[in-house]
Amino acid sequence: KECGRLFNYLAGPPLCPGCAKKLDDVFEQVKEYVYDHPRVDMQEVSAEFDVTIAQIRQWIREERLAFAEDSMIGLECERCGTIIRTGRFCKGCKDKIARGLTELYPEEKVVEKQADPHDSARMRFLK
Repeated sequence: KECGRLFNYLAGPPLCPGCAKKLDDVFEQVKEYVYDHPRVDMQEVSAEFDVTIAQIRQWIREERLAFAEDSMIGLECERCGTIIRTGRFCKGCKDKIARGLTELYPEEKVVEKQADPHDSARMRFLK
């Protein structure tokens, strides 16, 4: 996608291994920069490292990148619209989704095999 080279696409982002490595290197630099400058905004990070704002948002949604609580950067929860610092959903929505999934797939009850009262009266054979 980035360099135009052909590669065998299996899964994940459609990047050749070389471009994926470059993107991971840039991510590590961005992560350190955000850690060192907690009140930085997305435009500044984008300009400093020549990374698109969409890519920064993707890293935030993937929970690879998080900004400080007092940072001006925030994304909306995809379910309720609450401002969050990282991920796709706020804590409340994550809990509701998890609860809904556990209700959808209830735990299977373990049924213990009861002893057959006639079992002791049966004939046994030895080989």
